[in-house]
Amino acid sequence: MKAALPPVEHVPVQTEGGHYTILIGGGVLAQPASWADLPRAAHAVIVSNTTVAPLYADAVAGQLAQRYTRVSRVVLPDGEAHKDWTTLNLIFDHLLAEGCDRKTVLFALGGGVVGDITGFAAATYMRGVPFVQLPTTLLAQVDSSVGGKTAVNHPLGKNMIGAFYQPQRVLCDLDTLATLPAREFSAGLAEVIKYGPIADQAFLGWLDTHLDALLARDAQALATAVRRCCEIKAEVVGQDEKEAGLRAILNFGHTFGHAIESGLGYGEWLHGEAVGCGMVLAAELSVRLGHIPAAYAEHLSHLIERAGLPVRAPALGVQRYLRLMRLDKKAEAGEIRFVVIAAPGRAAVQAAPDALVEAVLRTHGGA
Repeated sequence: MKAALPPVEHVPVQTEGGHYTILIGGGVLAQPASWADLPRAAHAVIVSNTTVAPLYADAVAGQLAQRYTRVSRVVLPDGEAHKDWTTLNLIFDHLLAEGCDRKTVLFALGGGVVGDITGFAAATYMRGVPFVQLPTTLLAQVDSSVGGKTAVNHPLGKNMIGAFYQPQRVLCDLDTLATLPAREFSAGLAEVIKYGPIADQAFLGWLDTHLDALLARDAQALATAVRRCCEIKAEVVGQDEKEAGLRAILNFGHTFGHAIESGLGYGEWLHGEAVGCGMVLAAELSVRLGHIPAAYAEHLSHLIERAGLPVRAPALGVQRYLRLMRLDKKAEAGEIRFVVIAAPGRAAVQAAPDALVEAVLRTHGGA
């Protein structure tokens, strides 16, 4: 007999930019209640990509057809390499050609790239139209779909052009994770793991115990992990929507990670792979700054490796890493600022001497 699915979880998000709910559970996209009370409009637009649209767009369109007079679709090329102005304009071209007005609702059906680029289109088309996040990857469900960060990439820096713009709702259907390739699933685990060392040491211990269940995509383990990640992110975003302070801790591993993505070329490593490796480097930097014992960083590195993520940095060269990281959004007056582990389960943002950063990179393969 098939195990019963966990009940649908509701996680509220309250920010100055908007209040909304994250729904988490198996079959969420197929439940009529998931779609109730969304903004009224004549036209709904599904934005997806060439991988996800064939799997789920028809089912989503069927739900939307019961609530909107017109339902149309934009299907984007898949991959981080296409998170750019050219792809963004495909959405604008469709909205303008279809005569979409400022009540039109956009539905972002896909992973982090689709969610980010659709959100940015929603934030800027006619100076703002409503949108809903329908994340279909683990990474998007636990991180990028929540909190209203929207953006496209620039060749010189990841997510450098964007806006803070909150969705109307987030529907995390755990059933969609069954179709994720193993590499994509592991990439999502990086964003799951990051919440432990920065905000919840007990959750890190839970992950250590339940990682095998997560890798096997156990429904109960997935529901617990996604819910806890969303709770932490909702709490942080509720206090600091526009990353004036606290929210920056959610970028643990991202300063190194974004440099890896930019340096290799977007798409060579998945975002979660770069973040996983970036967390190893950031933990090592935390040790060298005297915040945590080496054993803690080693244990975290082992957990990241167990999740199927790289723990050795690509050899871009130390000076290139430093140049790329000075473009990070946390940098101030050319000084690189890192999210470090201040103590187990607690993070801080601080600068570090270039000599320490260089030592970390040389130790972990980046030279």
